[in-house]
Amino acid sequence: MTDVNLATAQENMVEQQLRTWDVLNERVLEVMQKLPRHEFVPTAFANLAYADMQLPLGYDQVMLEPKVEARLLQALDPQPNERVLEIGTGTGFLTACLGEMAANVTSVDIYADFTELASSNLKQAGIDNTRLETADAAAGWDDGQRYDVIAVTGSLPELHQGFHRSLAEGGRLFLIVGQPPIMEAVLITRVSDDQWACESLFDTSAPALVGAPVTRSFAV
Repeated sequence: MTDVNLATAQENMVEQQLRTWDVLNERVLEVMQKLPRHEFVPTAFANLAYADMQLPLGYDQVMLEPKVEARLLQALDPQPNERVLEIGTGTGFLTACLGEMAANVTSVDIYADFTELASSNLKQAGIDNTRLETADAAAGWDDGQRYDVIAVTGSLPELHQGFHRSLAEGGRLFLIVGQPPIMEAVLITRVSDDQWACESLFDTSAPALVGAPVTRSFAV
């Protein structure tokens, strides 16, 4: 696929996927139009970078569909003065989007391969306000800081509150919760020190966050 075709595919992604799936936030549309998603996907799938599908990354993990990434960004609405925590760095594309929209991003992945790849991709894209960590954050992340925005890109088989207290008051948390084939994307907002509001966003499905806590058995 030529550069011209990639540019056309990116434009089509914005107009035919994002806008038709109720992504109307202009800042989100601008960042999805600006960043070269094809430079963040595995080389073998570069031609599918703007397709409406998940792309395999290895370790049974995926890159979420562009429309899901965009709806995530729209729901969280990161502001230029806000701090972001991302759980599940992957190739760094969503990290880059968050970095473009917010003041800074801390992104955590359990796989060192992904951290290394994302670091290279972010450097190439000129995104320099991110800090990458390799660690297991499936049960939560407590580095002593509070974040305005938290994006968890792997699903949780069961909702837990491991990330809730890492939110600043007024902070927003995006989660995908449930079992396949249908899961629920939710937005959790910290409204006070001990209260959170939960809003259902849309149905989707994504691989579970590696090591996500499960306290009960599910029938197959």
